[in-house]
Amino acid sequence: MKFQRLALIGCGLMGGSFALALRQAGLVQHITGFSASEKTRQRAVELGVIDQACDNVAQAVQGADLVLLAVPVGAMPSSFAAMREALQPSALLMDVGSTKCDVVAAARAALGERLNCLVPAHPIAGKEVAGIEHAESTLYQERRTILTPLPQNSIRQIKMASEVWTAIGSHVSHMTPEAHDATFAAVSHLPHLLAFAAVNALTAQSKGAGFLEMAGPGFRDFSRIAASEPAVWRDILSANHAEVLTQLAHFRSALDQFETALQSGNTAALQQLIQQASEVRSAWTLQAGNACNKASED
Repeated sequence: MKFQRLALIGCGLMGGSFALALRQAGLVQHITGFSASEKTRQRAVELGVIDQACDNVAQAVQGADLVLLAVPVGAMPSSFAAMREALQPSALLMDVGSTKCDVVAAARAALGERLNCLVPAHPIAGKEVAGIEHAESTLYQERRTILTPLPQNSIRQIKMASEVWTAIGSHVSHMTPEAHDATFAAVSHLPHLLAFAAVNALTAQSKGAGFLEMAGPGFRDFSRIAASEPAVWRDILSANHAEVLTQLAHFRSALDQFETALQSGNTAALQQLIQQASEVRSAWTLQAGNACNKASED
């Protein structure tokens, strides 16, 4: 498996790391790249992430047999539309979006007969910092990548997508777009929302700054993901809002139980609620391929 030309749409941490990983593995001969920022495009060339900076999506995609769409999910509809006419019928197109149902819907609306090129993907990887300067070839090693194949995909296309991520060190799993979005609303999107809300609730108080000065490791660990990229998470939470709202309702129910126990002074019920969570968390272990240390995207 070797690609003649990779088109990188979005020259940031995720896209840049993918390009570097493929280059290091000897899987690609030439890499073109496009980002909305000309400065970012030129920086990607300077760092050796891409070989050629392009002025638009269509120019980058022209002649590519592999295309990676590594832009925020909110920018994917326009990106799909921009590449449609330039996309080769046999090209493998993948994205790195943290939501899948909206990405698939956008692709259906924009790609037309080229929809079969897209094998949606979500690599569970990243860093605390974003940007092309932080891209590294090892980012996807020992991380999980979720593929959500479409009915239009050929067996060959799905196999090739899986082999690409495996070749750069990922553990590949398959899910439906619907199952993906429900799952990650529960284990990623809601936790991010709660971290954002908790930090905002603290700093909104008149003595919040003083409280924050006294915060220790517990607050550090709990609030780490609140440092996530705002635009990225705005798009993720908006795109998957229905599933996030479902999880938010479950959380409110659990929070109500704690509030009731505290208001009534029922220490036995309070301990039982804590013990229940403690036992579940103590028994849980991070599955192989799921390890990551990041706040930019999950």
